[in-house]
Amino acid sequence: MGRAAGRVVGEIEQLIVTGELLPGQPIRQESMARRLGVSRLPIREALRHLTAAGLVVHEPNVGYAVARLEQSDFDQIYLMRAALEREVLLSLPLPAGPDLDRVRQLGLRVAEAAEAGDVLEMRLRNQDFHFAMFDRSPLNLVVGELRRLWTMAMPYHAVYLHDPVARRRVLDEHEHIVEAYAAGNGALLVELMNRHRQGGESGTGLLLGATRRP
Repeated sequence: MGRAAGRVVGEIEQLIVTGELLPGQPIRQESMARRLGVSRLPIREALRHLTAAGLVVHEPNVGYAVARLEQSDFDQIYLMRAALEREVLLSLPLPAGPDLDRVRQLGLRVAEAAEAGDVLEMRLRNQDFHFAMFDRSPLNLVVGELRRLWTMAMPYHAVYLHDPVARRRVLDEHEHIVEAYAAGNGALLVELMNRHRQGGESGTGLLLGATRRP
């Protein structure tokens, strides 16, 4: 992928994650090229990449649109996240001082956004918080797939975090996660992350309006 297309991929991903491009919304190549200040060539290349990643869908003779998740899609994302995050968390080395400080600092930024009721900022910093740990894993291909799964589900998390009780729960769980990370306790990290993930999964299921699988 060319440098220009790579930049476009990042910018369109950000538009999807922040909700500026909504699930199901068409992506017009001409208007997107004007918006990002590039030609249509890197737009086309970026859209093909995003389609392969599952963030965008393409229908012949219609065009591109932001992917819309069904409940079954969301279930599969969380099934894969549970499996992959377990392996990543168990592979983490004991954090050095600067690594642990960065995770703690990002946790504070999540808390600041939560206290301000800034759900968008909280979602973005929450992902930074978790990937500050995930990125320390030697399983770089697995972490890359995790990032794709997180990005696919990100637009659907807002409804869960609009609840002040849910925001408080997230912050409390982050504190326990940091303690386990600092202690190098991989098994406890997996247990805490499973509990943490379940809150977001059940809350987001309300947005999709479907019954959970038994």
